[in-house]
Amino acid sequence: MESVEIAAHIPRLRRYARALVGDGHRADDLVQDTLERSLTKFHLWRSGSDLRAWLFTIMHNVFINQLKARREFALDDVAEAALQSAPQSDPLEMRDLDAALRLLRAEQREVLLLVGLEQLSYAEAGKALGIPIGTVMSRLSRARERLRILMSGAGAPAVNNLKVVK
Repeated sequence: MESVEIAAHIPRLRRYARALVGDGHRADDLVQDTLERSLTKFHLWRSGSDLRAWLFTIMHNVFINQLKARREFALDDVAEAALQSAPQSDPLEMRDLDAALRLLRAEQREVLLLVGLEQLSYAEAGKALGIPIGTVMSRLSRARERLRILMSGAGAPAVNNLKVVK
């Protein structure tokens, strides 16, 4: 029964994996590692909780462990999933979106992809990433603002736009 429930989430896992690693082969490896771990640890999943969020949590942890092992950061095909869901989009616009997503900090990009692309709730994204909802909201807000600025062609936002209050 568990493998049938998990199998229903494979397309979303693949899409998120592609957005994280940017390479089809590495994404497939990440999904496979995630599925393997989820099947061996399925006894830890609490019945009645969100299986999708649990799987994304596993994928996030596997991804972070792989990054630590490789010490590399790659994101080449972030916009591919968005292209599939919005085929009427201008390819140049999608190229610009891909480039802008690469400029986001990794933690902002992860939150943006989970909430925007995978449509997880703030609570689900927070649980998947192991951060509080407030942090999800903060990172998402900053990611959206930075993405808006980058996509408008206005350039990078000021590094320090905090005001000193006396």
